[in-house]
Amino acid sequence: MTTGTHVESQGIGIALPESSPALGTSTAPVRLAGASRWRERYGARLWISDLLVLVVVVFGTELAWFGLGNAQISIRSDARLSDISYTMFSVVLLLAWMAMLSLIDSRDYRVIGTGMTEYTRVADASLRLFGFIAIVAFLTRVDLARGYLLLSLPAGILLLALERWCWRQWLIRRRKDGEYSARVLLVGSEVSVAQIAAELTKSPSAGYFVVGACVPSGRVADTIEGTDIPIMGSVEAVDRAIAATNADTVAITSTDDLPPTKVKQISWGLEAGKQHLVLAPSIIDIAGPRIHTRPVAGLPLIHVETPKFTAGQRFAKRAFDLVVTGLLVIALSPLFLLVAVLVKTSPGPVFFAHERIGLGGEPFRMLKFRSMRQGAEKELKALLEAQGTSEKPLFKVKDDPRITPIGKFIRKYSLDELPQLFNVLGGSMSLVGPRPQIAAEVAMYSDAARRRLLARPGITGLWQVSGRSSLEWEDAVKLDLYYVENWSLAGDVAILAKTAGAVIAPGESAN
Repeated sequence: MTTGTHVESQGIGIALPESSPALGTSTAPVRLAGASRWRERYGARLWISDLLVLVVVVFGTELAWFGLGNAQISIRSDARLSDISYTMFSVVLLLAWMAMLSLIDSRDYRVIGTGMTEYTRVADASLRLFGFIAIVAFLTRVDLARGYLLLSLPAGILLLALERWCWRQWLIRRRKDGEYSARVLLVGSEVSVAQIAAELTKSPSAGYFVVGACVPSGRVADTIEGTDIPIMGSVEAVDRAIAATNADTVAITSTDDLPPTKVKQISWGLEAGKQHLVLAPSIIDIAGPRIHTRPVAGLPLIHVETPKFTAGQRFAKRAFDLVVTGLLVIALSPLFLLVAVLVKTSPGPVFFAHERIGLGGEPFRMLKFRSMRQGAEKELKALLEAQGTSEKPLFKVKDDPRITPIGKFIRKYSLDELPQLFNVLGGSMSLVGPRPQIAAEVAMYSDAARRRLLARPGITGLWQVSGRSSLEWEDAVKLDLYYVENWSLAGDVAILAKTAGAVIAPGESAN
């Protein structure tokens, strides 16, 4: 199972009565009582909303570009066909666009609700369609209005992505209440069941809801130690456990205690298209791009690539940083001036330069708007000792008395971080990456935490958008390591988008 998938254990407490017959091992498919119909309902809603969005985009663009006139397409190779109107072309474009979104499985239940795949498929379908149209128009010498196409494509992608995002927020709220989620039966050793469930419980938005487990011991009317997951029987009782729990997904958490052919037997017993089998190896914090399944001698071997930045990736990240940062500096220059004036209302300099540890352990001077009173650094040690956190490498002071009134405001909205855009332009930082820390914190790093230094530090990062200052150190390190080992440009864009949302509407954890 890929990282990010979630199973929320809610203690269903389902157990077979003592008088129930022994759980059997039949491989006949077990019918579901509507447990997976949410997928069809949600897919239908996406289809309707996609259609409405594309109607607005296609015909709205036609109206904006051509007005109310009866614009027609010129076909140079055959004058007899020159009376095709753009309205007819818009209808064809609309139908083709909807077909492409379906053909590329952009509404598939495997991609909705979490991750970037859904948005990537929407963009991929749109680009493929318009590329095909451009090629056909060139080969058939059809004079399509370039402006019409150039407006329709980006507008369609952006509005479709926004529509999908709105539906995702709705879906996430439902999933937090246990709705619109796959009902999962875990199969494997008790240790692996507990481990997979614990890892997946951290993200309810992925929509996996544990309803039970089958373990080698097979003791019924008991729960997995440390969880509320009910044990439904032995690994030989999967079919009956599915029927008892109305599960629609079976997740194999380990195979050490299963007979050699058991996984195949389980797959045979599932109803095609309605029940699903998932293999969940105990590989955590590794993203999809690094995982490849390759059949070798009849074995579905999982290859995990070694994390590395290629020259192309480094170039793409640096180019992205320079272009976006340059635009931000220009656009936010009035805000820079306003914040500088506000900071100057308290005694002290406008900027605060602090030494941090960056890429490869090299120190650099990180810029911030000053948010504390003068001499604040000298007070840090005493404050950390007073709250009992001086031994942890995440030096945060709760209700910090050193912060000025203006400093509290600019920190809440992350305005104090704006000068770090110049660090990005200078190359000591990136827009996205692990948050840089001081030398005293780095000295406390474990071997695992030191891998944070393999990437250029960032203004924002994965742990900032996952909990900001409320996360424990161990959780922050885990998220940063996930970012370092699974970097992608699309991931950076997603983190920046979430950061913008967090800045506009900061939660209670912002300080």
